[in-house]
Amino acid sequence: MARRMTPVRALTLSLAAALAGLLAVGAATPALAAGGKHASAPPPASGRAMWVWGADDPATVVAFARDRGVSRLFVAVPPQVTSSPDLPRLQQLSARARAEGMQVDALGGDAGWVDSPSWVVSSWLTPALASGLFTGIHVDVEPYLLASWSTDQSGTVKRYLGLLSTLASSAGTSHPLEADIPFWFNTVSYGRTPLDRAVMTRVAGTTVMAYRNHAAGTDGTLDIAAAALASARATGRPVRIGQETNDLGSDPTGGKQTFFGMTRTQMEAELGQVDAALAGSATYAGIAVEDYRGWAAMAP
Repeated sequence: MARRMTPVRALTLSLAAALAGLLAVGAATPALAAGGKHASAPPPASGRAMWVWGADDPATVVAFARDRGVSRLFVAVPPQVTSSPDLPRLQQLSARARAEGMQVDALGGDAGWVDSPSWVVSSWLTPALASGLFTGIHVDVEPYLLASWSTDQSGTVKRYLGLLSTLASSAGTSHPLEADIPFWFNTVSYGRTPLDRAVMTRVAGTTVMAYRNHAAGTDGTLDIAAAALASARATGRPVRIGQETNDLGSDPTGGKQTFFGMTRTQMEAELGQVDAALAGSATYAGIAVEDYRGWAAMAP
């Protein structure tokens, strides 16, 4: 799973009790509820994207991204960013990245957002848009981390999709909304629709967290991403393949999900296989690497 932004998590959880009465109405906007599709930007050229969760030096982050062919940054943004002490750093990061021709998306997310869409729009999305720093919106909301995923999965799914529809509508087509999803969302249904496809019809693009440290073979990146890639082709939505570089633990499951402990050269060899295998796909938008700190810490 992608790293969550600590300030957002802390503030969201602290407001949970106060916002309990503001549970999301899970219905999509009328057009979406009727099966319509949110307007999306054309699929970007295949390339690298990178999550930036930490408050790292803007010049160092952008230079690292430039040297590794990254064309899009997902940059963590706190609530009320226009009055945040983090604003000057984000302004520098955005300016430097844009000067290098990179796109910069506002990044945020917490499982608790599913139950607080009004707060998310007013306290996170609206200030992020007002800052003028970002070309798009990128959310990492993982509803399966909620207790209600086990007790009321269908209701949780409905609220989650309602949140995405609300964010997409509020952001508008000038700031396309993209979302992170796990590779197994095709195994969960929303009515008769696989959840990965239900998400894709509500957002402009997705990044599928197909975290494996080998590209080919059974249980490799290409294997576990296949269902999401098929859904992307069916919906006409661009999809990135997410890859992990941080330490996920020493157990076999955590170990196979990350390139932690491997070199950048070894990782690039695997990522190159993914790019080569998907080069002919019109909806393949490249690879997103989780995240700057993990990638930068890798040996050459």
